[in-house]
Amino acid sequence: RARARHASVMLLLQAFAASAHPQCLDFQPPFKPQWHLEFCGQYEQFGCCDQGTDNTIAERYWNIIELLEAAGQDLCEDLLKEECSPYAAHLYDAEDPHTPVRELPGLCFGYCSEFHGKCRHVLKYLTGSRVLLDTSERDVSTFCSMIDLPDQDYCYPNVLSSPDLNSNLGQVLEDPRGCLQVCLTEVANGLRNPVLMLHSGDDTHRMFIAEQMGFVWVYLRDGSRLEQPFLDLSGEVLTTPWLGDERGFLGMAFHPKYRDNGRFFIYYSIQVHSKVEKIRISEMKVSASDMNMADPYSERVILEIDEPAANHNGGQLLFGRDGYLYIFTGDGGKAGDPFGKFGNSQNKSALLGKVLRVDVDRRTPAGRRYEIPPDNPFLDDPTARPEVFAFGVRNMWRCSVDRGDPVSRYGRGRIFCGDVGQNRYEEIDIIVKGGNYGWRAKEGFECYDIKLCHNSSLNDIPPIFAYSHHIGKSVTGGYVYRGCESPNLNGLYIFGDFMSGRIMALEEDKHSGTWRERRICMGDTITCSFPGLINHYHKYIISFAEDEAGELYFLATSYPSAMSPSGTVFKFVDPSRRAPPGKCKQKPLPVKVRGKKFPFSPKEGEALLTLLKTDEKPTRPPPRHFKLTTKPPATRGQLIPAPTTGGATTGAAQPRSKAPKVEEKKKKKASKPWNRDKLRNKKLKNPPRKTDPMKKSFKEPLRMDTGGVRATNQAVTRSSNSTKGPKTQTIHSKGNKKKKAKTSQRNNKEKTDAVAPQEKNTEKMKKNKPAQEKIQKTRGTL
Repeated sequence: RARARHASVMLLLQAFAASAHPQCLDFQPPFKPQWHLEFCGQYEQFGCCDQGTDNTIAERYWNIIELLEAAGQDLCEDLLKEECSPYAAHLYDAEDPHTPVRELPGLCFGYCSEFHGKCRHVLKYLTGSRVLLDTSERDVSTFCSMIDLPDQDYCYPNVLSSPDLNSNLGQVLEDPRGCLQVCLTEVANGLRNPVLMLHSGDDTHRMFIAEQMGFVWVYLRDGSRLEQPFLDLSGEVLTTPWLGDERGFLGMAFHPKYRDNGRFFIYYSIQVHSKVEKIRISEMKVSASDMNMADPYSERVILEIDEPAANHNGGQLLFGRDGYLYIFTGDGGKAGDPFGKFGNSQNKSALLGKVLRVDVDRRTPAGRRYEIPPDNPFLDDPTARPEVFAFGVRNMWRCSVDRGDPVSRYGRGRIFCGDVGQNRYEEIDIIVKGGNYGWRAKEGFECYDIKLCHNSSLNDIPPIFAYSHHIGKSVTGGYVYRGCESPNLNGLYIFGDFMSGRIMALEEDKHSGTWRERRICMGDTITCSFPGLINHYHKYIISFAEDEAGELYFLATSYPSAMSPSGTVFKFVDPSRRAPPGKCKQKPLPVKVRGKKFPFSPKEGEALLTLLKTDEKPTRPPPRHFKLTTKPPATRGQLIPAPTTGGATTGAAQPRSKAPKVEEKKKKKASKPWNRDKLRNKKLKNPPRKTDPMKKSFKEPLRMDTGGVRATNQAVTRSSNSTKGPKTQTIHSKGNKKKKAKTSQRNNKEKTDAVAPQEKNTEKMKKNKPAQEKIQKTRGTL
């Protein structure tokens, strides 16, 4: 065990040494400042300082320069600038948020002696550590050993010349296989097969997460979930606990003017007369009295389509840039689209296997709840349904509308879809008006039905990308990233595979119009060592999502059953570069919450896990609040040395220890009138807790093969994570015995004095008893 543990540690140390990991002192990735930096100009393309921090460091330098000789001015200037370095966290030995930030950056041993000779007398203005200051006067060698770094690649000035640290700085990290390394943040958990997450576009930045069984939950910007669901259709939705059942609540879309009209649309499976299965598309409205609840009586059915089989149900709803509603249906199920000579997908008179486009803002005189857009492509074809916008699709699972480049708007309005294949290929398509996407004639780039494939009238549109079943067997369509927080990801179409759990990306060549695959992988423990980040996720990727600001998420589960609460939502984070501070700030509108909120509690844990496993549980110091090492600028000519602190640490900031008096705190707390009720209520029994609809009990689902594409044919082990909350302790303060004795004597005296008034009160009550009984009888008759 010891040898294996030692080998693991050596591998970890080698990974630490070989990995370039830019990180700032606020434990976030570096960025490109929005404005020119006057002082730290070498870091204005990529670093850790904005204009405000740059000005603060410059002011500090100009105050110190008066005390320096000409030879030492450049050395001290370079040293102060390293706070803006993209490797500032490494220079200040602060990669871990639980470690105090050093006041001096790490200097390479050879460089330190030169610095000491020219800047020694201004050290007291750069650090407040008495240990460092005293050592610098006594022994130069010891002083330089104290401010050196274990990793010589990161000490100054080696950090400036290392080719490994300065090549491709600020770009998305790639591993030796060319895989783009990203990290994740967990934002929601405990969900039962979350099939979609979307925002309402009303500037509240709420997220609506739908479960396959028919619940839609509201999540606020702070990560909390509302107690009551926005929508509960669990009594209407057709689904089962079978693994891979494709039926259920499948789609939802908010009207582009939802903020004004409160309209939204849903897509789900139903069963009529216990036999016929259908998909239903309906319109609903938000409640007039609660913005976080739908009006359950507002449903108006727009369209119903018979489903000949239990699989290939489609399920995507979205509004295009044209304001029309797009509906994506499956081919009807079974295998190979065996319905008729051409199948449902190539038959334009059938609504299955199609992309439909309708105008839900108008109605026909006959009472139909939608109109046909005047530019739909097959209005002149008497054999085609007028709703058809595109055809030849098998079972498109998850489509999205490209927001376009934030600056140029390139790509705005394009609709991307992932179309699930049959036996060999999965594909990604861009939907265009009147397009034929090949199924059942083709699967991916190859023929599936030989006769249909060689038909001269096929005129199909090939996918922009297809991959074989050696990589994955059920594509999950994604989004083109257009957010603000991870600028390196801009323009990448990111998607995944449900069965294999792979996350992939496509990058467009704008000159040729072709797309190149860029595989996405999770960063290692070093890359994802920022606070709150993780580098693992559940295997079964159900859906992708985009929030109101354009940030990208995906929904996954470890056990693909509609009844299993193992679904989690993850957010993509680029660990190599972030946006400048303040650029991505949002101003959401306030949300009126009527009921209870459940705060978010992550379950996936930190990504940075130690390999040094011992019999004892590892302990960590409590997290600290971060402050920049730069001090407020002093007035020139009135420079005050930094306060010195005692201690054995080498320049580490020492936290001040305070011992608050418990008795005084309790007295002050109890004396405040708004706290008296709280103290009194603590003595009362807790009221019965409301049951959480999210925590309904369910039986273990049967592992069956439904015959659908998403049926899981392999053994799936169900993992259950139990979380225990912290134990609460009640602190009893010890009082003075003499004081207790005096208090008890005084209380006894007060009791004896109160006997006489109590007897008088009882006599008055007896006299007033008949009158009280009369009043009670009168109230009873009323």
